[in-house]
Amino acid sequence: MSIEYRGETFAGYNKPKRTANHAKKSHAVLAKEGTTIKLIRFGEQGAETAGKPKAGESDRMKNKRASFKARHGKNIKKGKTSAAYWADKTKWS
Repeated sequence: MSIEYRGETFAGYNKPKRTANHAKKSHAVLAKEGTTIKLIRFGEQGAETAGKPKAGESDRMKNKRASFKARHGKNIKKGKTSAAYWADKTKWS
């Protein structure tokens, strides 16, 4: 199921994709929560995030991940229509 929205193609609702050609944001998702559909761009292009947790991860990366979650926790709880939710799910969890 492919969805065309504002000139961009998405694999489906709530399926993030990389946007290498976007000037500022690294990812985009066509978020759907109930009847609300929203195009959300998130993630800084070229930023070095902690990525997925790995076994034997350094304390620095653990602290970096914890700081992100603490800083954006309120916005992450807003759900699928929040950029912080998708950044947490895609880049930090």
